[in-house]
Amino acid sequence: MPENVLKKEIPDLKMQDVGGADLPYLYYEGSTPQFLFAHATGFLPWLWHPVAKEFAPSSKVWVPYICNYRECDPEKGGLSWDIIAKDLATFCTKLQIKKPLLVGHSMGGTVLTIAAALYGVEPLGLILIEPIFLPEEFYSMKATVKDHPLASKSIKRTNHWKSEAEAWAYLKSKSLFSDWDEQVLRLYLEYGMQKQEAGDLKLTCTPESEAAMFMGGWSRNPWPLLDKLTCPVLVVEGEKSENRNFIDLQKVVSLFRKGKYLSIEGAGHLIPMQKPKATAAIVKEFLAEAI
Repeated sequence: MPENVLKKEIPDLKMQDVGGADLPYLYYEGSTPQFLFAHATGFLPWLWHPVAKEFAPSSKVWVPYICNYRECDPEKGGLSWDIIAKDLATFCTKLQIKKPLLVGHSMGGTVLTIAAALYGVEPLGLILIEPIFLPEEFYSMKATVKDHPLASKSIKRTNHWKSEAEAWAYLKSKSLFSDWDEQVLRLYLEYGMQKQEAGDLKLTCTPESEAAMFMGGWSRNPWPLLDKLTCPVLVVEGEKSENRNFIDLQKVVSLFRKGKYLSIEGAGHLIPMQKPKATAAIVKEFLAEAI
């Protein structure tokens, strides 16, 4: 699809006060059912577009941008995922989002789980794609950025390119992006990098903000919350995900009252970016069973 046509499809970024902060979001107009998509740490709502567009305009779709909407210092605990969950619950209340299908990837899956279990969000169902449920002992630990396995890497992330051509060549050279869908990768170049006055580019979600997100992930232990959810829950795992070494999603599924597990062949942790068509198909099938 030509880039200019793709940009016309994507709604403008809106803002919603969630109590002391404005939470940015994309909104696709429609009817019912309603959807709320939540992205992974350091990523962007625009990357959900190839999936979200499959449900609009027949449905209403909201996609919040969870990055630096609140001030957060990675060296002072970062932005708590518990606070993000509360903010998403406030977001749903203020925008009158009722009985949404919640779809979250990585951090997004975890904060949606907390919002539904603790803060009054009543979902039609939950689809958790590679959610982050760390071993329980992690949630009692205190660490600095340099000691955190993910924050210590993210804060050193490359954050300057002289031109779009250089940025595109960089993305194509990195294993992290090597198996991304081409359209999603172009969305990342367009929205994940901001052009500066001199024409160079920097990341939209800065390395410091991404590190703050990772640091905030230890603020709430989600394990005791799982059996509180009464809606259907689908947990999706990439067959080749590196997270399989330390996150037991089969155990997670067993603790939900109505949990199901799905493994995606050939996929890693970044399933929505690697396989957006398959992701949309998973959501459609789950929705058909839920309503």
